[in-house]
Amino acid sequence: MVANRAIRGRQLARMLASWRTNGRGADGAPRYLALAAAIRGLIVDGRLPLELRLPAERDLADALEISRTTVSAAYATLRDTGFLISRRGSGSYTALPPGYRLTSTGLLSLEEVRSERLDLTCAAPAAPEELTAAVAEAAEELPRYTHGHGYYPMGIAPLREQVARWYTARGLPTTPDQVIITNGAQRALDLALRAFTAPAEPFLMESPTFPDAPAAARAARVRLHSYGIGPDGWDTELLETAVTQIRPRLAYLVPDYHNPTGQVMSEQTRARLVAAAHAAGSLLVVDETFSELRFDGPPLPPPVAAIDRHNRVLSVGSMSKAYWGGLRVGWIRGAPSLLARLVTARATVDLATAVLDQLVAYRLLEDERRENILRARRQALRAARDTVTQALRQRLPQWRFREPNGGMSLWIELDAPISTALTRAAETHGLRLAPGPRFAVDGTLEHFLRLPLSPSVQELTEAIERLANAAADVEAGTTASWPTPLVVA
Repeated sequence: MVANRAIRGRQLARMLASWRTNGRGADGAPRYLALAAAIRGLIVDGRLPLELRLPAERDLADALEISRTTVSAAYATLRDTGFLISRRGSGSYTALPPGYRLTSTGLLSLEEVRSERLDLTCAAPAAPEELTAAVAEAAEELPRYTHGHGYYPMGIAPLREQVARWYTARGLPTTPDQVIITNGAQRALDLALRAFTAPAEPFLMESPTFPDAPAAARAARVRLHSYGIGPDGWDTELLETAVTQIRPRLAYLVPDYHNPTGQVMSEQTRARLVAAAHAAGSLLVVDETFSELRFDGPPLPPPVAAIDRHNRVLSVGSMSKAYWGGLRVGWIRGAPSLLARLVTARATVDLATAVLDQLVAYRLLEDERRENILRARRQALRAARDTVTQALRQRLPQWRFREPNGGMSLWIELDAPISTALTRAAETHGLRLAPGPRFAVDGTLEHFLRLPLSPSVQELTEAIERLANAAADVEAGTTASWPTPLVVA
């Protein structure tokens, strides 16, 4: 067990805010079963990591204003089903039951693997057709690099040059010495946290946000602050105030087709954000992973770094969304003085990105091949958006959303705080969802749900039908049953 990973009663209580109303069915199930189901749901969708020490029974009972007996019975139920392990004198820890495996979006039972379930928990596409040829060409080129040790902390020169040309074409003059190749955008954020923050220093991020970003911040033990994105995107004055008052050492933002809302930050807001960061002595980590996925609407404003005159911006990109998540290649663009600190921090993490992966990325980013891939991606995403929005208006007209002009997801405002309950109900209809609280910094956003646009039109059409049936179950008060863990010999 990892003894230094724990959650307090009041923290868990905030994440369980709706368990009383959403955790019980019409059959009047005991409250302890409702509480156990709610905690189990947090473990399954990844909001409570494995080997996390849960609060003591009395601590959680006081925070929820219920009896200790109810909490004790809920913990016992979780132990009986394998989601909790308790040791005398040590506490109770979240666990992986027999018959379950860990995925990027939480726990998945073998029963789910064998069934015909639609998984809408991940917004990422399958590999493009061009990948096979790119891999073959990269393999032919690899011998040029095998004479040495193979460690390139900054990345191989051809790929850095290519990324630099891409930024320059977007109106941000860039040289290769301003680029580091990383193992994806998540690693880029992790390196920035390691290089530029210390424990207990303030860190600012949006809410909702990329689900793994808060986890990276907590691992760095920074003080996490959030800025809420509204239905119209970023409120310039409130964002500016948040930066100047909190004075974060680092702030993480997704201004281009924001994940998960699909919003685009205006040019005016970008300019005032950079000015506020300079005044506060803050660094901005700007995630541009979705910037190439515009399928209609107005062109994007200039990159945030194009407004920066004081080396306050680190721009982050990745191959994972526009190309393929299985290719763990990303990059950071910034001033050489900032990159030097990132390279130093990298020495204790992963040393470098695999040369073969970089060569594959280089081939995929060649002009003609790149345009073909992006053209196909944009067409598929636009068709998916049109399919989902039309189906939602027909089947679930009480839900509200804003049609995105790019990116890979649709952010839906539900008609009640039922996101977690809806996710559980959807399981019985063969549908896996990512509830709104997965994208929150503090476990809120029960009024919201993210739907990815990466599945096929046929899969999304079927998914909306199942989603509508699950919503009907929640409205009728039908509790979703939980799959019994399979015992693997």
